[in-house]
Amino acid sequence: MSLRHMDNPVRCDGFAPLEDYAAIGEGRSVALVALDGAIDWWCAPSMDKAPLFDRLLEPEVGGYFALTPCAEEYRVERCYRDNSNVLETEFITDSGRVRVTESINSNNAGRLPWCELARRVEGLEGEVEMSVSFRAGTHTETASPWLQKTPIGEVFNIGDLKVMLRFSDDVRVDTCGDRGAEARLTTHRGSRSMVALLAAEGEPLAVPSVARIDRHIEISDVAWRSWVEGLAFDGQYVEHVHRSALALKFLLYSPSGALAAAATTSLPERIGGDKNYDYRYAWVRDACLMIKAFVHAGAIEESQAAFSWLVRTIRRHGPDMQVCYTLQGDLIPAEQYPPLAGYRGSQPVRVGNNARGQLQLGMFGDMLATASLFIDAGHIVDITTARLLCDLANQCADRWRFRDSGIWELPGDVQHYTHSKMACWQALTHAIKLADQGYLEPTWRARWSRERERIETWVNAHCWCESRGAYVMHPQTQGLDAALCLMHRFGAENNRERMRSTYDAIRAELGRDGALLYRYSGSEEEEGAFVACSFWMVEALAALGDKQVAENLMDRALKACNGNLGLLTEMVDPGTGAHLGNVPQGLSHLALICAANALSGGLLEDNCY
Repeated sequence: MSLRHMDNPVRCDGFAPLEDYAAIGEGRSVALVALDGAIDWWCAPSMDKAPLFDRLLEPEVGGYFALTPCAEEYRVERCYRDNSNVLETEFITDSGRVRVTESINSNNAGRLPWCELARRVEGLEGEVEMSVSFRAGTHTETASPWLQKTPIGEVFNIGDLKVMLRFSDDVRVDTCGDRGAEARLTTHRGSRSMVALLAAEGEPLAVPSVARIDRHIEISDVAWRSWVEGLAFDGQYVEHVHRSALALKFLLYSPSGALAAAATTSLPERIGGDKNYDYRYAWVRDACLMIKAFVHAGAIEESQAAFSWLVRTIRRHGPDMQVCYTLQGDLIPAEQYPPLAGYRGSQPVRVGNNARGQLQLGMFGDMLATASLFIDAGHIVDITTARLLCDLANQCADRWRFRDSGIWELPGDVQHYTHSKMACWQALTHAIKLADQGYLEPTWRARWSRERERIETWVNAHCWCESRGAYVMHPQTQGLDAALCLMHRFGAENNRERMRSTYDAIRAELGRDGALLYRYSGSEEEEGAFVACSFWMVEALAALGDKQVAENLMDRALKACNGNLGLLTEMVDPGTGAHLGNVPQGLSHLALICAANALSGGLLEDNCY
């Protein structure tokens, strides 16, 4: 993936631009590393825990772990290793050049029982003095860090979390107290140093040697590259697909198989706005779409683990699906608002998500389409899963007439969303297909068929706007909704021209710069363009046979959205190119993979007509 260059990265009021962050992780936690060498976000030991480092949301008192040249001016060159999530950053000063290699480590058997964040420092040219600064977070102002002296070194205690700094012998520790530590090291050509953090919560903390931590970086790199080599995707844009698959791998919570929507909370959809949500949970919708992307990429183990977790979790809390669950499969708490400044003053900061109790009819389509795709890829569902799918199809047949909160989860705005109705049509279409194939009990097939026809009739009668030549967002508006790009096969072959006309209208009204799309009419007033929508449009156009138009859009979208080593946020500001929203954003990465798959003529989950 491309190399990122920058001269003397700067912060504004303590905040780094979101496009300056790269991610490292190991399938349980994700850390964000700014271009200036500061880790400003890390929830350890898991993505959905309280942050150890939270300067991303609170620059004055938030925790961070910085490894930065002492020189006032320097240049930065950064990239991921090929087919790996090991990050390499080179700092170039007037006196020399240094490489920092960073990884949250794993071993040959998988993730480590503890969290091990390793930062190798190698002198390449001349001499460079590096500053090491560790400031423990306060778990969003709910814990007071304190330092415990042990025979083998100091341990920071933050609530139940234990954190230990590990240095090579050449690192000079200047100060170390309850809140953090300051140190320095000087590199020279051929030097090799190590700065690392070990973390564990509510359990004993293993303390490997510095040499072993260093070796774990290479073991982790081999594991990442081996995983990518096992992927089956060989179509167009393969380098981008592999990078997005690696980003999705960050979000697969390996202890359970859950798929987090993103690794952060409260990063704003507009600077200074209040649409700052906690995405460190598993949404049924996002998980289903990520499973689809893993299937397209050829990641069999991940798709099976995630689908199995989803089925178990829905059954556990059934019979109704929740919109989202914790990564352990529990119910999500109501939102709380810790007293943090928020990214560039964007309030409120949130923990929890109030969308958890909404009715979202689109989930029926997500689940049935995912099951169908999983089977089409050559896999089998068990009897228990088949029964759940029948139950969901029957719920869909019963409830499709309800108003719901829709895919965009707009608080308080319950409507007959067109996307939701089309997704119910999709759900029953796949239920019928699976019954015909012998995977689902055929008892209800005739009922599913009748309700599917009623849905199609209702949508065409209430949601098609002749004057606009498009399906509108819901019958009470003439506004448009880019989520309809996910429903490109609605009504099968006899409706292709209406869908194509709808996409022309969406691109004309919601499009910017020939590449970006806002989510729905009017959203440009309160947020950036939604990255996933661009790639959903690519997939829709390719599925409708407009491949050249789709390819041109894909190329433009990659240029507009893909500015930071292939790591995608939720949104982009069309005016400035600034990245917005939580990161790494699962919807953005999965949409890229599905778009590349569609352009490559790969399996589409809706090929059942």
